[in-house]
Amino acid sequence: MKKTVTLSCGGHMPLVGLGCWQSPPDQLTRAVEAALDAGYRHIDTAYNYLNEEAVGAGIRNWLEKTGKSRGEVFVVTKLPMNGMYEGGVEKFLKKSLEKLQLGYVDLYLVHGPVGVIGKDDNDIFPMVDGKLNVDFGTDLIAVWKEMEKMKTLGLARSIGVSNFSVKQLRKICAVAKVPPSVQQVELHAYFQQPDMQEFCKSRNIAITAYAPLGSPGRQSIPMLSGGHIPSLMEDPVVRLVAERQGVTAAQVLLRFLVQQGIIAIPKSVTPSRIAANFDVWNFSLTDTEMAALRSLDKGPSGRSFVFANRPG
Repeated sequence: MKKTVTLSCGGHMPLVGLGCWQSPPDQLTRAVEAALDAGYRHIDTAYNYLNEEAVGAGIRNWLEKTGKSRGEVFVVTKLPMNGMYEGGVEKFLKKSLEKLQLGYVDLYLVHGPVGVIGKDDNDIFPMVDGKLNVDFGTDLIAVWKEMEKMKTLGLARSIGVSNFSVKQLRKICAVAKVPPSVQQVELHAYFQQPDMQEFCKSRNIAITAYAPLGSPGRQSIPMLSGGHIPSLMEDPVVRLVAERQGVTAAQVLLRFLVQQGIIAIPKSVTPSRIAANFDVWNFSLTDTEMAALRSLDKGPSGRSFVFANRPG
């Protein structure tokens, strides 16, 4: 099967990427190199992850070591929520490019559908009285127009969003000169978001699934409240399919997504696990196995990333 998705803007985005959320910078440079050695050509980071320098170093080391060109690696980063104002988009993308030591990113995403008001550029999760200091005056349309400008300037090859609802996506699509190429959301066997999948398909928007394995190694962060960490890899159906196929539970969960054309970004800093997560091309799930995995969807109760103060 094909290992890439063709985006609405014409670019090709690899179906499996290395997720970098909560990866410690001191381990991440080696992890990025290990991923590229294992065959990954897609690395997903964000300004908010505070590890773009480490990602950039890993890419640079690998390019120098192999003699490959920059165009070989599809790099994704994201606009932080404290940059969602006029002038903020360009400012923060340039900051990210400086940290990554790159001239452009392949995909730039609006990290969330609402801005926050912080003390300075480093105040990425500003809290007031235990709650995220949300800017309820955020103008998503104005932010999207700025995103389109980043494509015109050549700083981003493609642009998209993350954590948007169907309603918010519809709002952007209604006015966009350049529609979003990608929507990145929580998506896995327990939370399959059929309505989101259907909407994105109808608008030729590719979906990237974060937490494709349920994000078992995550630590808590202040802007997430009430979430639970699903034990996807212990699920009896997943384990049975893995046993039948002679692969790991993680490989089954990832294959379930990529076989549907959904991009997956599993996170790890362990070279052996990074390689195993990419090894999903030598088997395919039967229609019966796909149906069994589809039946695991719990709907909204399967969501494990619950955003505080999330607007509609």
